[in-house]
Amino acid sequence: MTLAVAVAAALFVGVIAYAVLGGADFGSGFYDLLAGGSRRGAELRTLVDHSIGPVWEANHVWLIYVLVVWWTGFPESFAAAMSTLVLPLLFALLGIVLRGASFAFRKYSATLGQARFFGVVFATSSIITPFFFGTIAGAIASGRVPLEGTGDRWGAWINPTSLFGGLIAVGTCAFLAGTFLVADAERGGHPRLADSLRRRALAVGAATGALVFAALVPIQNDAPTLAAGLEGRAAPLVVLAGIGGVATMVLLWRRRYAVARLSAVAAVAAVVSGWGVGQYPWLLVDQVTIADAAGATATLQGLLVAVGLAVVVVLPPLVYLFRLTQTEAWSRH
Repeated sequence: MTLAVAVAAALFVGVIAYAVLGGADFGSGFYDLLAGGSRRGAELRTLVDHSIGPVWEANHVWLIYVLVVWWTGFPESFAAAMSTLVLPLLFALLGIVLRGASFAFRKYSATLGQARFFGVVFATSSIITPFFFGTIAGAIASGRVPLEGTGDRWGAWINPTSLFGGLIAVGTCAFLAGTFLVADAERGGHPRLADSLRRRALAVGAATGALVFAALVPIQNDAPTLAAGLEGRAAPLVVLAGIGGVATMVLLWRRRYAVARLSAVAAVAAVVSGWGVGQYPWLLVDQVTIADAAGATATLQGLLVAVGLAVVVVLPPLVYLFRLTQTEAWSRH
C-alpha cells in the first residue's frame, strides 16, 4: 500500500463513520417530521431528543475530520470539489446549522407555536442535509468534478446519479435511525412506541431497497466507471450490503432489536465501502487518481501521524460516550 492510498483509506474511514453515526443522527429527523401533532407525536419526539441529545454534535467530528484530511492530503482535488460543488455544499452546511440551532431552540421555546416551528425546521433540515451530501457523492462518482474546478455548478449535482444518491442517502439514514430508535424505545420501556417504529422502519427499509435497485439502471448509463467497479471489485461489498439490509429487516420483524442494530450498521458501512472500492483508484472519477492527487510526501506522513494520535486521543472518549447512551440506566432516565 502506498502512502497516498493509506491516507485515502484513512480519509474514507471517516466517510464511513460519518455515514453510520451521522446517518443515524440525521435519520431521526425523518421520524420526528412524521410523528404527528403535538399530543400524538410527543412520545416519539421525546425519544428522539433523548436518543440523539448526547451525541448529535459529537457526530460532526467525522465531517471535520474528512474535510481536513482531504484538504491537507489532496489539496487540488479538494479545491476542485469545493468550487464545482459549492451549491450543494452550502445547502448541506446550511442544513447542519439550521438543524443544530432548531434542535436546541425547540427545548427552550416560550410557546407551543415556537416549539412546532423549530421542530419542523429541525426535521426538514435533517432530511435535506443527507440529500445534498448524497448529491455530492453522486457528482464525484459520475465524473462531473474536473480537477480544474470548472465543472457545471448546477449540472454537476442535478443529474440521475446525484439525485438517486441523494434519495438513497435519505432513505439509508432513515432506515438506520429507525433501527436505533426501535431499540432505544424497547430498552426504555416503551413497547407500543417500539412496535410503531418497527413498522415504519420496515416500510422505509423496503422503499430504500427498491430505490437502490431502481438506481442501477441510470447509474449504468450515467456513471459507467462506478458501475464497472460495483460489478467488479466491489461486488462482494454490494452483496454484503444486500444481505445486511435483508437481515436487518428480518431481525426487526422478529423483534431482535439489539442484533438488528449491528446488521444495519454493517449494511450501511458496506454500501459506503462499495462506493469507495468501486471508484478506486480514482479520487475524482475519470478526472484524477489518488496517486496523482496526493500532496507532498512529508504532508502525507504528518497526516498519518495525526490520524494515529486522533485514534488514541479522540476515539476512546467517543466510544465511551456512545456506550453510556446505550445503557439501561440512560434509556430509562
